[in-house]
Amino acid sequence: MQADSENGAKHRMIRSFVRRTGRMTPAQSRALAELWPVFGVDFAPVRLDLVALFARDAPRVLEVGFGNGETLVQQAFENPATDFIGIEVHEPGIGHCLMEARKAHLSNLRIVPHDAVDVLTHQVPSSSLHRINIYFPDPWPKKRHHKRRLLQPSFLDLCADHLDSSGSLHIATDWANYADHIDELFARSDRFAVGERREHDGDAPLDRPMTKFERRGLRRGHRIWDWRMDRIA
Repeated sequence: MQADSENGAKHRMIRSFVRRTGRMTPAQSRALAELWPVFGVDFAPVRLDLVALFARDAPRVLEVGFGNGETLVQQAFENPATDFIGIEVHEPGIGHCLMEARKAHLSNLRIVPHDAVDVLTHQVPSSSLHRINIYFPDPWPKKRHHKRRLLQPSFLDLCADHLDSSGSLHIATDWANYADHIDELFARSDRFAVGERREHDGDAPLDRPMTKFERRGLRRGHRIWDWRMDRIA
């Protein structure tokens, strides 16, 4: 597993995440050591051959910030005809995801441990994805931190460039202020059209499993917002 490249990150000074160290359990450490050659993709500023990576040509879904990976593994297990790429920087979460992937006997999942902007910019081929999932990204609720939010006009353009002509961007949040930001962002975008938007109490997720962060938000009394944004060809 390759560490975050300092040289590859210089062009982007403001990150949308804080790299947390966390405590690795012995099982997670073993999973990283044993399963990385099976599921792992080290970051490098070179375009991936996705057909070779998965040994087939199939629809591809990329998930940004998969947390502990349980919902990502669930989606890969329930959709064996689709290939999944997960991006995450939190090593304990990656270790847990690898453990769950082994239990599910998956062959349609690969993981990249790096910043999503760098991965999309340098590693994922253009127009190669059918769907991008961004579930409960860090809302950076304080106004002075809004510049750190992942969802910005430049990132929407990056997503659009990597989706195929019928591709879609799926987003969920439990922060009302971030939901307003997302609505305003897409209202100004000429790359996406709203395919579906839902506001609910955890009882109507839009074509996705319920996540750990969603359950946490619901316990705090938050509502949930879901979007499917269709790429404009």
